[in-house]
Amino acid sequence: MNRQASAVWSGGLKDGKGTVSTQSGALKEMQYSFHTRFEDGVGVNPEELIAAAHASCFSMALSAQLGDRGITPQSVRTTATVTMENLAITKSALEVVVQAPGADRAKFDEAANAAKEGCPISKVLNAEITMNARLEA
Repeated sequence: MNRQASAVWSGGLKDGKGTVSTQSGALKEMQYSFHTRFEDGVGVNPEELIAAAHASCFSMALSAQLGDRGITPQSVRTTATVTMENLAITKSALEVVVQAPGADRAKFDEAANAAKEGCPISKVLNAEITMNARLEA
């Protein structure tokens, strides 16, 4: 399986601007710039796209891991916070809330840790990955 995205950049680093698009069309010429990446400008930036990828990948991985343990979650809500320091992504912090009434806590913890290690985005990140996983009955 291959997935594709493309970006176009015009101009210098601080005064230029660009667009990013995905093969699926979910992102189509979304604007990004120095201001959206390093300040509070309107548009997307690579780090938030990585955070979105990590949150969505982890949620699916956790659902699969729970299913392998006989647990079907009602919902898996994940927020990923990516930290960039000195022009390197150094951390991705996962905050997870799972609704799975009657789920065994030990199986939940085991599934969450397996998902954290096994999620394809976790595997590609060269960063510290932390997780705070909460089970709601």
